[in-house]
Amino acid sequence: MRSILVKAVFLILFCFITAAYADTLYLKNGRNIQGLIKSENDNAIELEVNAGIVKFKKSEIDKIEKVSSEEAGRIRKKWEGERKDLQKRISQQQLEEENKPRKQGFFQGAQGILLPVTLNKKVEASLVLDTGASIMMLRKDVAKKLGLDLDTAKFDMQVQLADGRKVNAKLVILESVKVQNSEALNVDAAVLLDESDINFGEGLLGMSFLSKFNFKVDQKEKKLILEKL
Repeated sequence: MRSILVKAVFLILFCFITAAYADTLYLKNGRNIQGLIKSENDNAIELEVNAGIVKFKKSEIDKIEKVSSEEAGRIRKKWEGERKDLQKRISQQQLEEENKPRKQGFFQGAQGILLPVTLNKKVEASLVLDTGASIMMLRKDVAKKLGLDLDTAKFDMQVQLADGRKVNAKLVILESVKVQNSEALNVDAAVLLDESDINFGEGLLGMSFLSKFNFKVDQKEKKLILEKL
């Protein structure tokens, strides 16, 4: 039964995509199907169609008409063009889907707006949204979870906190920063080396991430809206 259903699907698809002239199998049930014969033996024939390969038993076939090799080449070229057009449409649809605004719910705590963030596709962290921070900031323990070796990090820096203090940090590049389905790649972040009296959870989600999006904070609905640029 499954074999019959698969063949039926191929037959339906083939009505829309086949060339006007191709190898034709005339079946004993009165139907015929066009394609290009891929392989043939005493028991079965594999017929290539634009949608893939469909196999028929020789006992199902009444007769076969074949086209020339030149015509077969023309048909394959046409199929290739149709596949490229289809892939282009699929890619366009995926791009449109990716660029749709995404909404991420947040928790409003004493520290500010807290958001769940996935770093480098493996570490979950709770970061405070800070549109005034030019760069993302992370605590050393988060960097440790990420497996970052701060001793070999090349760039030393100082960052200024909201209270005006300046603290030492190491500049790192995060391969991926993801808030729900909104992802940014190669994001600069500062790992704080002096964490005394710092009260913003596991870090700050700053502009090195946010600048890659059009973003809006909906305080009423408690959602961060991100739209990829």
